[in-house]
Amino acid sequence: MADSKTVTINPVTRIEGHAKITIRLGPDGKPVDAQFHVNEFRGFERFCEGRMFTEMPVITPRICGICPVSHTVASLKACEDIMRVAPPPAAEMQRKLLHFGQIISSHALSFFHLSSPDMLLGWDSDPVSRNILGVAGKFPELAVKGIRLRKFGQEISERLTGKKLHTAGLIPGGVANPVRAEDRDALLAWIPEATETAQTGLKLFKDFMSKNKDEMDAFASFPSLYYGLVGSSGEHETYDGRIRVLDSDGVVLADQLNPRNYLDFIAERPVDFSYLKFPYYKPKGFPDGFYRVGPLARLNISSKMRTPLAQKEFEEFKQLNGGKPVQGSFYYHQARLIETLTCIEQVRDILNDPEVLSKDIQSRASRNQAEGVGCAEAPRGTLIHHYVTDDNGVLTRVNLVIATGQNNPAMNQGILQVAKKYVDGKDLKEGALNRVEGVIRCYDPCLSCSTHAAGTMPISLEILGPDGARLATFRRG
Repeated sequence: MADSKTVTINPVTRIEGHAKITIRLGPDGKPVDAQFHVNEFRGFERFCEGRMFTEMPVITPRICGICPVSHTVASLKACEDIMRVAPPPAAEMQRKLLHFGQIISSHALSFFHLSSPDMLLGWDSDPVSRNILGVAGKFPELAVKGIRLRKFGQEISERLTGKKLHTAGLIPGGVANPVRAEDRDALLAWIPEATETAQTGLKLFKDFMSKNKDEMDAFASFPSLYYGLVGSSGEHETYDGRIRVLDSDGVVLADQLNPRNYLDFIAERPVDFSYLKFPYYKPKGFPDGFYRVGPLARLNISSKMRTPLAQKEFEEFKQLNGGKPVQGSFYYHQARLIETLTCIEQVRDILNDPEVLSKDIQSRASRNQAEGVGCAEAPRGTLIHHYVTDDNGVLTRVNLVIATGQNNPAMNQGILQVAKKYVDGKDLKEGALNRVEGVIRCYDPCLSCSTHAAGTMPISLEILGPDGARLATFRRG
């Protein structure tokens, strides 16, 4: 929809959740501003208050059907921080299998289902068929590969917990049931196919890149900070680790920060046009402290990968910008596929470890301190759960720092940059608007996860008469 002053894209398509984009036009019809509006709201932080902290690993996975394991893992870590207990090695291995499986499933959905239509069918193709069904019609073998890769990630969850979504059996101190040998063997048999599919996706991306590199390099490309977990030697990490912050030149601003102290270096600022806040890195202030999280950020901050096939791809990725951080948002897709590959390799390695079948899977403890913080890398970026309890273990405060919220400033900056390049209010083309939406798809936002904030939210309420005339308007915030 457009008038002489604004262009509105509503809804933004091929993302998880509900959002719109408004582009404000100048007198010449060229964009002068763009905003990403998240127009759904869910109050998970607030309605978790009053529950026992040990209930959180069951409650919080219901935030999202795409990344429930990430919430479970972060929640378990926060609970175990409160309990001051560590799970046995076999329980950690099972959790890692579930965590890697979810990343595989989520990344497969993002790339093959939601974003590949733009690469395979074209930005300007018919929107009616520019989706996974259109891909299936024209590239049926590739569509099946993408669907099965997602299924593999979900199969890990189903075999280990009995459920594809909202995994069960993960408890503070460990897991409820050991891994069975028949499930290990069935998952190992799927590894070659999953590996080949991830490599097929990388080839598809590189083929597109070779034909469109100038556009890709300029597509929502801008300097920012990068933030996420790394291992003790700077290796790529998604399950555990400490936080590293990198600037746009590749300079490490901070390293091995304890996620438990996240409030010392991360702040959030509300805005009046969205339920998503604007987080920033405190030492740099607002707005210079805007940072990005997720696959692109994780590869930018990492010194190496943990597995050989992914390491080979990582070395190639690192040369895209001469060894400096890759700035273009479109490269989130390549980073996503490299992560998929390393997760498959790590699933294989864990399943081949005899310890994975151990029946020593639980440690027991109760509340031993008032607060707990848990952190993991969700598919979309760094996820933090922070719980505060009373003397009985009842939650008095919950704070969830979600990846999509952390990428909010970058998404807003990216849509403005792409809109300025492609959108002309005097000659509006659907393909140009699809490119603006494509910026959001790069970040693969999970809006139901991120629209959870507690406190006073900006609200606009209009009262209309029977004829549609506006009778009154009330605003808050």
